[in-house]
Amino acid sequence: MIPFQRSASPSQPSGKGDVVDVKLQLRQLAGSRAPGTDDSKRDLFKKVLSYMTIGIDVSSVFSEMVMCSATSDIVLKKMCYLYVGNYAKYNPDLALLTINFLQRDCKDEDPMIRGLALRSLCMLRVPNLVEYLVGPLALGLKDKSSYVRMVASIGVVKLYHISAPTCVDADFPAILKQLMLHDQDAQVVANCLFSLQEIWSLEANTSEEASREREALLSKPVIYYFLNRIKDFNEWAQCIILEMVSKYVPPDHNEIFDIMNLLEDRLQHANGAVVLATIKLFLQLTLDMTDVHQQVYERIKAPLLTQVSSGSPEQSFAVLSHLHLLVMRAPMLFSADYKHFYCLYNEPFYVKKLKLEMLTAVANESNTYEIVTELCEYAANVDIPMARESIRAVGKIALQQYDVNAIVDRLLQFLDLEKDHVTAETLVLVKDLLRKYPQWSRDCIAVVGNISSKNIQEPKAKAALIWMLGEYAQDMHDAPYVLESLVENWEDEDSAEVRLHLLTSVVKCFFKRPPETQQALGAALAAGVADFHQDVHDRALFYYRLLQYKVFIAERIVDPPKQAVSVFADNQSSEIKDRIFDEFNSLSVVYQKPSYMFTDKEYRGPFAFSEELGNMSMGVEGAETIVSSQRVEANDKDLLLSASEKEDKGLSNNDSAYNAPAYDGSLSLAPSQVQSDLVSLEPQLPSQSSQTSSVIDDLLGLGLSVASTPAPALKLNAKPVLDPNTFQQKWRQLSVSLSEEASISPQGVAALSNLQSLLHHMQGHSIQCIASGGQSPNFKFFFFAQKSEEPSLFLVECIINSSSCKAQLKIKADDESSSFAFSKVFKSALSSYGMA
Repeated sequence: MIPFQRSASPSQPSGKGDVVDVKLQLRQLAGSRAPGTDDSKRDLFKKVLSYMTIGIDVSSVFSEMVMCSATSDIVLKKMCYLYVGNYAKYNPDLALLTINFLQRDCKDEDPMIRGLALRSLCMLRVPNLVEYLVGPLALGLKDKSSYVRMVASIGVVKLYHISAPTCVDADFPAILKQLMLHDQDAQVVANCLFSLQEIWSLEANTSEEASREREALLSKPVIYYFLNRIKDFNEWAQCIILEMVSKYVPPDHNEIFDIMNLLEDRLQHANGAVVLATIKLFLQLTLDMTDVHQQVYERIKAPLLTQVSSGSPEQSFAVLSHLHLLVMRAPMLFSADYKHFYCLYNEPFYVKKLKLEMLTAVANESNTYEIVTELCEYAANVDIPMARESIRAVGKIALQQYDVNAIVDRLLQFLDLEKDHVTAETLVLVKDLLRKYPQWSRDCIAVVGNISSKNIQEPKAKAALIWMLGEYAQDMHDAPYVLESLVENWEDEDSAEVRLHLLTSVVKCFFKRPPETQQALGAALAAGVADFHQDVHDRALFYYRLLQYKVFIAERIVDPPKQAVSVFADNQSSEIKDRIFDEFNSLSVVYQKPSYMFTDKEYRGPFAFSEELGNMSMGVEGAETIVSSQRVEANDKDLLLSASEKEDKGLSNNDSAYNAPAYDGSLSLAPSQVQSDLVSLEPQLPSQSSQTSSVIDDLLGLGLSVASTPAPALKLNAKPVLDPNTFQQKWRQLSVSLSEEASISPQGVAALSNLQSLLHHMQGHSIQCIASGGQSPNFKFFFFAQKSEEPSLFLVECIINSSSCKAQLKIKADDESSSFAFSKVFKSALSSYGMA
């Protein structure tokens, strides 16, 4: 059977020969005046533009395209202008060829051709050709055609961006101002206003004259001139005018009411942008008038809810984001309209999620029952993300102290659904509820105690269950045995968060039920001290030292009497919320963060990766505090010295970390009056080369058999392969296994002037760089490496401070047990940089 073959499309060339053929055909038609020539040119122009669109370099036909543009056919000219505008910026020498025919077209009899030629001339954006732009722009601003004046008024801004002095010297801002106040065409007036705002708002323009011009633009006559003509403008121009009026400060309340009366009908506009711009103006004008400000909230409810229910999901989301901001500031005013925020079946998830946030914000004593009932219906949704968000919303309402009794009962009923995602989210919420409402512990524990930890796979849910096992061990009969089974599977637990909670819960359970938790405590401490995750290791070592000192003090530190949590910390400070409100009707509201967080390069860092890569920051102050591993190790060794060894070194007991008497080999379990034989620790710690081995040896009295074998040398793949998208995804998923500080030689710091040299140096050690950037004194790199003959990857964030000759490292790994060995390889490679 012969397979079908698709014929080659004329718009998709098979090689460079097609471009050469097009060039020859254009050259033949350049001087021809035969009938049908324009039609042939159109076909060839379309072919050139299609090649250009799919990424084929057709700059070689530049001169032929310019020669063929000598025609009165406006379609040909449009296509030629499009081609020229695309290649002029990258080929300034070729752009010079277009000046003659563009200047000639700027004087054409047809106003459409004049406007298109002037727009194309301004689109060249070549600094060397600025002198050719001033004359046509001056003529365009005085042209009798409104279309040409409209193009010229925007062209002034383009000229200003290329050469601000040239624009100012030609007195174009003053011409724009006169044109703005006297032109009869509304679109020309709007373009002039936009251009003037753009020019006078640039930071570089700080002259006194520019300040005076800005003040003149915001004067009362100009403001009222635009307000009285606002109905003549299109939606885009109306938004520009409303933005300008929002910067005007009325001298008294009467003028505020005049402005609001003039713009009252704009709230009923069909365009959402105009409505939001008007609302922003009303809110700003009445910010210092409390009573009127509340009346504005009541007045804008109906227009906003109308915009939410009409239009596309994207428009609804944008309007909902602004409505959410208003709801957070005045929830009582919207509490009666909660049904408008119920989710529809055909809405996308991002709209539903935002509506759930609004339902939690407007919940109060009068509507909580109806809202929670609706949310519980969503919890059984087949859409798993929607079900998760609805359960979280129910928990947030409960934490607001609304109808707590009924909500707790409903949350516990979720556990009967036997759906993994529902159970996981419910456990997390039950943990938070118990922290705020400890009086519900017996009811919650009675239900949670029947859940098997083997069925819980999600880290946050498992951590919540483990927290409850430790916090309420006296009420949960099987708590010590469940914790012991979890400790036995320590190596199979990938989440550091779960291991941290497991350590703490075992210690708490030991204080409440010592005989039953003895074995689990020793195993947990031994596993924690040997753990490669720095936080887990440090916490296990901390608990070990506390228990070694005095158990009753350890209990007071680890498991003290707790007060109920009154208020949970908010994700956003009030200052940030006020900043977002000041930036109403902008992307700040949609992103729910101030503009500097996503526009300031110094805030985000000069990387192409998204902020999901750990919210990276080039500033040293924004980086996480990384403790020197050498200093930690030295401190560990010092604290692990036995009393006799300290005496040999001339150290008194007063020099110890806790100012304690010499350890006598026993633990005093004061709360339960249990003797020290429950945990048998040696009175003299053996001198070991490794502090981890010392602690493990000290825990051998617990019946553990710990083999200490040297780790094999780590071998890396010389040519690992990893694309940026996969790197970003893995960086977001993996937890930090090591955070360390490394040294770099002064010679290496000096060599950082050429970043490529460092990348080549690390490649020589089988470590590849996937992203780099920054400037002195802070340089930031992302590296990756791969185990030899294994798919296991290592990801590294490296911030080098050239002034301190230090590098802050953050290592993530598929196999966390190899992180320490890899860190040695990485630090060795980094320290040798510049030494050759």
